[in-house]
Amino acid sequence: MRRALAVTAIATLVLTMSTPAVAESNKSSGRFDRPYDGYAPKSTLLRDSTPAKAGLDPAPIDAALAQVDAWTRPNGTVKPLYAGAVTLLGHDGKVVTRTATGQALKYADGTGTELPADQQIPMRTDTIFDMASVSKLFTSIVVMQQVEKGKVGLDTPIATYVPEFAANGKEAITVRQALTHTTGLPAWLPLWSAQPDPASRMQMALTAKPTSAAGTKYLYSDLNLISLGEVAARVAGKSLDKLVADGITKPLQMRDTGYNPDEKKKPRIAATEYQTAPPRGMVWGSVHDENAWSLDGVAGHAGIFSTADDMAALAQAFLNGGSYRHARILKESSVTAMITNFNQAFPGNDHGLGFELNQRWYMGGLSGPRTAGHTGYTGTSLVIDFDSRSFAILLTNRVHPSRNWGSNNPARRAVVQGLALALGVGPRHGKDAWFSGTTDASTATLAAKVAVPAEGARLSFDLFVDTEESDLLYLESSADGTTWTPVPFTVQDRGPVVEADGAISGSGDRHWHQVWAELGAGDQTLRWRYASDPLYQGRGVYVDGVKITSGDEMLFDGERTPESFVATGWRLSRR
Repeated sequence: MRRALAVTAIATLVLTMSTPAVAESNKSSGRFDRPYDGYAPKSTLLRDSTPAKAGLDPAPIDAALAQVDAWTRPNGTVKPLYAGAVTLLGHDGKVVTRTATGQALKYADGTGTELPADQQIPMRTDTIFDMASVSKLFTSIVVMQQVEKGKVGLDTPIATYVPEFAANGKEAITVRQALTHTTGLPAWLPLWSAQPDPASRMQMALTAKPTSAAGTKYLYSDLNLISLGEVAARVAGKSLDKLVADGITKPLQMRDTGYNPDEKKKPRIAATEYQTAPPRGMVWGSVHDENAWSLDGVAGHAGIFSTADDMAALAQAFLNGGSYRHARILKESSVTAMITNFNQAFPGNDHGLGFELNQRWYMGGLSGPRTAGHTGYTGTSLVIDFDSRSFAILLTNRVHPSRNWGSNNPARRAVVQGLALALGVGPRHGKDAWFSGTTDASTATLAAKVAVPAEGARLSFDLFVDTEESDLLYLESSADGTTWTPVPFTVQDRGPVVEADGAISGSGDRHWHQVWAELGAGDQTLRWRYASDPLYQGRGVYVDGVKITSGDEMLFDGERTPESFVATGWRLSRR
């Protein structure tokens, strides 16, 4: 069921994982405010299309792609975010864009010396990328497949399958805790430099000492997935790379996905970092992560190489509930477990059995309880939004030539925000509604004057709000246009009622609400003020159907006289 949380001065609308979406008859492709239930039909196959044909607004996507392209070039003294990138966006079974920009190989060394033009390799839409920590999803899938077969128990101690894991007091740490990063294991250990061979490095990972008691905190750790990869290999009697091939890439026909890519594919592989420690030179065609490299390129936390189209097949398999191309890699119940938040005790670190969930910092306006994804250190990211049956894939070589050149998080957010804004929010009344925009570190105001008689009046309007919790919509009143007073209001959510003391934020709800407020007597200006902080945006705020009545008298009708509003930053939007 839906629930609403009210705090002293701010109401925050939230949505639980089990909340049913709107009725099937009300759903519509291309709409953000009409979320889907459950999964897409298992027969859904991706086909090439365009944003417009898929019911999306092309403009935000075009703007995002232009930003991705611009970030391949330096801006004054600021280094580029990456040498090149591939972006693939999907919605409702359609690939709406597949673009490549920049270079897959550009630099000769770690200082940024460019190769001669004829030695550089342009990025292609089928360029193969080192997926880095996105590999953790593949290990998680393999583990869930073993759970389905009854060979692994989620709440069984890892030491049951890998006895040496019990070292240093880890006898009770479970498979579920490793999948949700609540084991207390350290984030990372220098396996590659601390031990002389793959066997001793694996032993070091398995016998690592926790930094906190299991279940007491969230700490993202490569060691969790290294351990789970070993669990899967031992119970199945197959190596991890074989399990991934047999259980994921072959059934889904992901022909360019796997560990240790064939040398023949090197011209199609994006280069990563020029490394001096270890002294590997330009890493190209071999896994970038030093620990995965020292484990012969196959590890539970890193090592997978893939393309945008192969990752699209995996994304659609999840949207389909575990099936794609007539192959089922997971039961629907396993997919549900992978995208259900088991970390309620650690707010802000939502995590399913494999997927990160509801992470505004790279999921942008698509964030929500049913938005799943993962990032990779090399500059890769995957975001799957089950409510809109959409996904965004951004693959970059951001560590080429050096990891110290910066982060590609702005590009991750831009791509996902472009897709979110391309999904429409339809007006509740008439042909358009007032939209706040989604600009960081800004304030947008929508104001209207009204003369309220002595007996007072009632304000009513429809509200759609999808924002970061720290990005607030305020309802305020002023008699002089200078001093503003919060106007308490009530939000009706088709059952539950939220009382707000003049401000509201919300995420994951994705539908319109009815709002009303009581106004005191006197000439006054009402305004809706949306204030955003410097980072992260949701889908924004929409206000529609504004009416002010006193008894049977209509004092203000925003639908009839939209010109009565004074808008700064807000604009009328039809979607």
